[in-house]
Amino acid sequence: MKSLPYLLFICLCSCISGLSSHLWAQQPLPDSLQAVVNAPGSDKKNKPALLHQLAEIYRINKNYAGALTAARQSATIALQCKNYPEASKAYTLLVAIKANMQQYADLKQTSDSALSIAQQANDPIARAYAYYSRILLYKTLENPTDMVKYGQLGLKQLEKTNDPFIAAKIYYQLYVVHSDWNNEEKVYTYAQAATENARQANDYNLLSNCYTALSVAHEYKYNATKNKLELDSVLFYLNKPVMLYRQYPGSVSPNTYAIACINIANSYLKYFPADNPTTKAQAINYATLARSAVRNVDNSEEIEASSLGILSEYAKREGDLTQTESHLLAAYYVMKTAATPYYYTMINVVQALSDLYEQKGDYKRALAFQKEATLYNNKNFNQQKALNTQKLEMQYETEKKNNEMQLLKEREKSRTRQNYLYACIALASAIGLVFMFRSYHFRLRYSLQREKQLQLENKDTEMQVKLEKEEHARLKAEHQLLSTQQEQLKKEAMANILQLEHKHQMLLNIKDKLTEDNSINMQKIVKEEMVIDSDFELAKVQIQQIHPDFFHLINEKAQRKLTLLDLKLCTYLYLKMDTRQIAQLMNIETKSVRMSRYRIKQKLGLDKEDDLHAFLQGLGN
Repeated sequence: MKSLPYLLFICLCSCISGLSSHLWAQQPLPDSLQAVVNAPGSDKKNKPALLHQLAEIYRINKNYAGALTAARQSATIALQCKNYPEASKAYTLLVAIKANMQQYADLKQTSDSALSIAQQANDPIARAYAYYSRILLYKTLENPTDMVKYGQLGLKQLEKTNDPFIAAKIYYQLYVVHSDWNNEEKVYTYAQAATENARQANDYNLLSNCYTALSVAHEYKYNATKNKLELDSVLFYLNKPVMLYRQYPGSVSPNTYAIACINIANSYLKYFPADNPTTKAQAINYATLARSAVRNVDNSEEIEASSLGILSEYAKREGDLTQTESHLLAAYYVMKTAATPYYYTMINVVQALSDLYEQKGDYKRALAFQKEATLYNNKNFNQQKALNTQKLEMQYETEKKNNEMQLLKEREKSRTRQNYLYACIALASAIGLVFMFRSYHFRLRYSLQREKQLQLENKDTEMQVKLEKEEHARLKAEHQLLSTQQEQLKKEAMANILQLEHKHQMLLNIKDKLTEDNSINMQKIVKEEMVIDSDFELAKVQIQQIHPDFFHLINEKAQRKLTLLDLKLCTYLYLKMDTRQIAQLMNIETKSVRMSRYRIKQKLGLDKEDDLHAFLQGLGN
């Protein structure tokens, strides 16, 4: 069975938790702090921080009732002043106090309040405190995984705004978790980080606890390597709290100092030979110092009993059973006077007394203390059972609320996804409506444009048709004009030919007459020619209106039997010239004209009664 001092050492080390006094060296005494808080002229806004400091002093000195009252006042005033960061700190301190008092009923609710207020404060440090309250909650529930989870969340918040005090506390709790997991590397890392932050915070009580954590980390290394330098480091860091207690009076609590002395004494007892007078003297000295430091301090019976246990162990090693009995009985009576029963320590004391009396042969007293050990074991079992029941209830409520929160989150996610879906549907519908409207508008505009285009095309077509008609009419008119001009030219050519022929014939006649008779009256001939020219001009105008197919038609009718002279006669007849005019133009007798008309009628196949003049007019039309 493990020795009493070692068991007490492990118990005390594992109990170093919770918040320590921030800026302890500058704290007034509790009565002075209370007086400042109660002063009529004190600023209400400063009271939450002062009450928080007062509650922390009460908590470290194990005056839990006073600590609970001051912390609640701090939270109430902070909420009244809407100082949410300070209110979050107050609720975190309430979690630590209730965990120390083993009041687990509303521990979860208090931690939830700290977290809710921190979120309302929207301050990284407030959230870091709230996450620290979660660490204490899950430490009570013996859930190291969630302790690490919230520890990392708290450290992430401190990346935004640094607060070395709460950072040291979070690192310290991470050290505790990995210490339970025997993770040597992490134990040293987190113990060192906690120490660095506590040093920056100038909190010497917290720094003392962190030095103790570093000593445990080096003890792990010593047990693994048996390197004496690691054992020297254990003693070096265990002496640090003692030095701080002496260097900064009032800055390190007596309990913290006494625990450090007990740990030093126990290290000498555990790792150094019993026959080494130097280490023995050191161990007895530190055990005595621990007992002296807490002799007049309330709720320190367990520390005093631990120091007496170390003294009894040294006496037992020397074979001084009387001195061993004296120290153990002193520890027994100290524990009996404790207002709060520490069954674990009491069991170790009475068991040691039972073993001592059995060794001395006093079986009666050995049996009595053994029965008492059994009694305390039962009480301890019942107490642990009751505490475990509270923990299970709290764990059930925590898991229930966590499940409810998870369900609410899932419902919220589902509602959010549903809202997103509805929003997407609405957006898609809106886009569809816009698309349909734009499509309808586009189709309508396209239809109007198409209709306009068709109208324009129809107008263009009509215009094109009109232009084509006009062009056709113009071409037709031009063609007609050309035809008319051509006909006119033909008519003029025909008339000119006839006139030239007439002039030629006249000249021949004049020549013949001049040859026959020199006494011809030329004036008469010229006068007659002028008459003929006048008639011919009229005939010329009429000839220009002859149908261009006149000669072709008359030849067709006469079957090509007409002579040139016949055609001339037909032309004159068509021009409505009388027999006399024709006879003059052709320079023949009228009788010859009538005979020619008769022959032409025969060639044309006309009867005697048919009018040649009427026939020719009809043919020309």
